[in-house]
Amino acid sequence: MIREKVIVGEGTEYPLNGMLTIPECTGSERTGVPVPAVVMVHGSGASNMDEKVLKLTPFKDLAEGLARHGIASLRYDKRSFVHGRKMLKAGDVTVKEETIEDAVLAVNMLKADPRIDSGNIYILGHSMGAMLAPRIDAEGGDVKGLIMMAGTPYRLEDIVVRQLKQAEGNNPIIRGIVGLERKVYADKFEGLYEMSDEEAKKKKFAGGMTLYYFKEMGLKTASDYLLESSKPVLIMQGGKDFQCLADEDFKGFQEQLAGRENTEYKLYPYLNHCFVTAICDDITKASKEYSLERHIGEDVIKDIADFVKAWDAR
Repeated sequence: MIREKVIVGEGTEYPLNGMLTIPECTGSERTGVPVPAVVMVHGSGASNMDEKVLKLTPFKDLAEGLARHGIASLRYDKRSFVHGRKMLKAGDVTVKEETIEDAVLAVNMLKADPRIDSGNIYILGHSMGAMLAPRIDAEGGDVKGLIMMAGTPYRLEDIVVRQLKQAEGNNPIIRGIVGLERKVYADKFEGLYEMSDEEAKKKKFAGGMTLYYFKEMGLKTASDYLLESSKPVLIMQGGKDFQCLADEDFKGFQEQLAGRENTEYKLYPYLNHCFVTAICDDITKASKEYSLERHIGEDVIKDIADFVKAWDAR
């Protein structure tokens, strides 16, 4: 495979280092045949181009695995990872500035590359990136289809409160502290959509983030966007994921999108949020869960490749 260092958003206020991975045996000057490609969109928080979390590197695993199946990929450092302080100074950051603008730039970069089949580009979003994938497509991405890994059809603030509830655990002291934190955040979110934008911008959430971040994102969910589109979607979920839940989030997509055409679902009973074999089924042990090096298996990579190739042929 060919690995090329690139700059997403070169010449803009927020340039980002990236990696374009292209299958060596196809789509090169030697064959002249363009290849399908995916743009990888991170989950929440500041992440590098590999979406590294402790010892896990899911985006690197996916990029190299998909290249073996003849599919190119573009991954890049998240804007908040490189330019976090600058973004905070700018104020009123939303997912548009944090994620969507750069994902659209990345898609357009691929569309301009003659080695890439511009009509067969997919957004591959993980976690919050999966939540935003349909919006990215609707707001300028205009891709062939979507691959949504460990996402949720619910609003971000609902997931924040739910994860705090999960984190209370069995220790009475921790349960008391986290339970209080959960109540504080739940109270902050109360009446969010009745607030004006200016009100929401004045109310702090944490770390320089205001409630407007949640309000702006929550006006339309992933399911809302998907129901306005007929583009092919692959929704993937690990059964041992304690951040997005198979029984709630994956099932929620199936219920909300019932009857939607061009929608496929894949559940992996023993995989975690990063689509590697789970060790712990407990959000309070997240650091242990992600501290042992593991890699995404061929079954997951092949399912993505098969989905892309099936639609590539249509």
